[in-house]
Amino acid sequence: MSDNERSGPTGDDELSLPKATVQKLINEMMPDDIICSKDTRDLLIDCCVEFIHLIASEANEICEKETKKTIAGEHVVAALQALGFEEYVEEVDDVFKEHKKQQKDRDKKSTRLENTGISEEELLRQQELLFAQSRIKFEAQQQ
Repeated sequence: MSDNERSGPTGDDELSLPKATVQKLINEMMPDDIICSKDTRDLLIDCCVEFIHLIASEANEICEKETKKTIAGEHVVAALQALGFEEYVEEVDDVFKEHKKQQKDRDKKSTRLENTGISEEELLRQQELLFAQSRIKFEAQQQ
């Protein structure tokens, strides 16, 4: 989607980052004896939003050139390179690889239930049994 195709109430004026999160990041990065004013924090948020918009726009253009409909991590890395932010590419690539690994691990965990060998009917029967036992315990405590 190109910039001139955007419409509706989600204009750039409404884009922002959570102030508390940015303040926490600022506090972690700054020495203890330095205080950051709210105006400075807000300016930093605006700069971050603009940076994200710049990277996303470039990644979108790269994505469109490849006739893809979804921006992938590879497009973001290519956008960083195209815009002259090569010093960030290695770290972003490492984070991207870690994210992909975590997604793969999460997918493996979600299929764990399927690998139990227990049918859905049996699982439902076991669940109903547990509910019944809990109901009996609860009712006994109420008396």
